[in-house]
Amino acid sequence: MPQARSREGTSRFPHTPSPRSRAIGAVSGFVDVHSHVVPSGDDGARSIEAGLALCLEAARHGTRVLYATPHVWPSLPLPRPREEAVRAAYSEMAPMLLEHGLDLRLGWELTPSEPLLEEEPERYRLGDLPAVLMEVPFHGSLALAERLGAHVAAAGLTPIIAHPERAERVREAVWAVSAFRERGWLIQVNTTSLLGAHGHEQEEVAWRLLRGGLADLVASDGHRMSRPPVLDDAHRLVRARLGEGAEPLFDGSALDALVDRDRVDLAQRR
Repeated sequence: MPQARSREGTSRFPHTPSPRSRAIGAVSGFVDVHSHVVPSGDDGARSIEAGLALCLEAARHGTRVLYATPHVWPSLPLPRPREEAVRAAYSEMAPMLLEHGLDLRLGWELTPSEPLLEEEPERYRLGDLPAVLMEVPFHGSLALAERLGAHVAAAGLTPIIAHPERAERVREAVWAVSAFRERGWLIQVNTTSLLGAHGHEQEEVAWRLLRGGLADLVASDGHRMSRPPVLDDAHRLVRARLGEGAEPLFDGSALDALVDRDRVDLAQRR
């Protein structure tokens, strides 16, 4: 297995930072850590024009920072030509969106697979955050996801677990999510689950995660205009049920905490 780079070293992977990257806490509005708005060959936006339309919809509904997270599936890996095409599309979109008040940032969403255990997680970093977004399988064992999360963590990055409420094993035992959080991993719940779009069972589990304090982030997982990258409807509902406790789920507080934790970790290593 290749060695992960030193945290103080220079990554050999090309990052495409936001053209005006700034701390999440400096943003007034929603922070959405999971969307498929940059064309990548997955089931999200099919063109730059479609992606821009989705991003403008997000901005109209109050999102100010939006992470584009193209899928990296076992059936759709990330060879260099695909990665370069995605980064080129992102680089074309991001400056235009700043004019509309939206800070578009680039990451990836990993589906666990054995080949990913042989790669440096730094390649899949979520923008400038010390984190990687990864999902858990909808069906079957969570064992490979646990191994991938541990691989990401061993590289000094924090796994953000996307929509565990949609995973069969989590729905069978909701508190299994506690094991992820005990490792310091973050849990991201989908707006579509909270609003019932994926079914009653997924909706119920999503709310149990929020009410049990097991969720850190709510994100859209927006793919298309019929499933747009918007947070406002879910925010209103969560605020009505949880009060002010809703705000950290939508404003990026957990991401700022990640950055602060990373700074402390680096200082201790020095």
